[in-house]
Amino acid sequence: MNMIPTAEHIARVAGKVAKLVKDFRNLRKEHDKLKEELIKRKETEENLKDRCRMLENQLNLLKATSGQLEGQERKDLEKQLNHYIREIDKCISLLGQ
Repeated sequence: MNMIPTAEHIARVAGKVAKLVKDFRNLRKEHDKLKEELIKRKETEENLKDRCRMLENQLNLLKATSGQLEGQERKDLEKQLNHYIREIDKCISLLGQ
């Protein structure tokens, strides 16, 4: 049976540990980079959602002012306007206190 001397065995293990540490650090860097990229993409997604909502509101406003709202769209706009009016009334009452 061929036995590897202890010092040689320790050196091989140490080399493997060093490689694992190096690989771990590289993976950690990649993980941090991907995490940062994910955060940026989520922010971009939220900005795009906000922009989309704003454009939908503008479209509904344009339809309302041009008299093109029908059925459910008209009801949705009235509901939204009533919600805004209630919120404004709450703000006014809080300012009056």
